[in-house]
Amino acid sequence: MLIIGLTGGIGSGKSTVADYFAQHGIPVIDADQLARELVVPGSPALNEIINLFGPNILLPDGSLDRHQLRRRVFADPAQKRRLEAILHPRVYTELGYRTQALRTPYCIWVVPLLLETGGTALVDRVLVVDAPESLQRQRVLRRAGMDETTLEAILSSQVNRAERLSAADDIVVNNSDLNQLQQRVTALHHRYLALAGALPPPPIND
Repeated sequence: MLIIGLTGGIGSGKSTVADYFAQHGIPVIDADQLARELVVPGSPALNEIINLFGPNILLPDGSLDRHQLRRRVFADPAQKRRLEAILHPRVYTELGYRTQALRTPYCIWVVPLLLETGGTALVDRVLVVDAPESLQRQRVLRRAGMDETTLEAILSSQVNRAERLSAADDIVVNNSDLNQLQQRVTALHHRYLALAGALPPPPIND
């Protein structure tokens, strides 16, 4: 099975692109969703996080306080590395398990930190969702629980736009023209089917 690693900076529109692939019947496995599933109360990963950050990292119902965790790790690079050591290997292991169960020509892995975590070695192609940084900032600051300080810390922890684009096999530009975005995803869908041997290769305008 062809594995497409979908990535992009925060606020680039990865979820929108993933949804368009899903509309074509393509399985989408989201690393962030897996990370949430891996830290449910009582899980080994959550227990390790509690040992690292203390019990105050939990909400009253015993679940992980994600907003507090995000603020703390982006204020302390050492703690961020320790958190990543807990979560990233587990996430990639689970991505592999979920993929083994699929029977489709290709699938999409949505991994925001694909480049930063060395995940490119585990996928067949890297698909980057690209957007101007000013637009990324606008989108992210509209989200609940996000402030400019945290956003700046997140942006500085990710590879820059030029590095991301240079690592891409395919690029989709998400500049709020959703019709164009959907058309590009449809063209890529047919390209990936062809690469997987399910269709003859169609023409595509890059």
